[in-house]
Amino acid sequence: MSIRRAVPDITTETMDESREFYRRLGFTEVMNLGWVVTLASPDNPTAQVILMTRDESAPVSPDMSVEVDDVDAVYADVLASGAEIVHSLRDEPWGVRRFFVRDPNGRVVNVVGHR
Repeated sequence: MSIRRAVPDITTETMDESREFYRRLGFTEVMNLGWVVTLASPDNPTAQVILMTRDESAPVSPDMSVEVDDVDAVYADVLASGAEIVHSLRDEPWGVRRFFVRDPNGRVVNVVGHR
């Protein structure tokens, strides 16, 4: 199993101002679904920040996202560990397969794979 990227998810009520702040730090917009925007470094595309107003399909917004090469294997491992699944494994309409798990500190991690 391989991690492709780990990204902070920042919940914001001021999307435009937040996006502009991170643009001034050198990030560029690489995805925008309205409720979630991904900004990345032009020189290192795995250096990213995710801004969201709320999560479109989950009961909570995550604190971070971890993209893995085999989300099903990670899900099976997390289930076996007894960790709390906050949002069950599913295919989302925007082209990802993901689930949310709560870490030992109470943070919600969005574990995602691209289809």
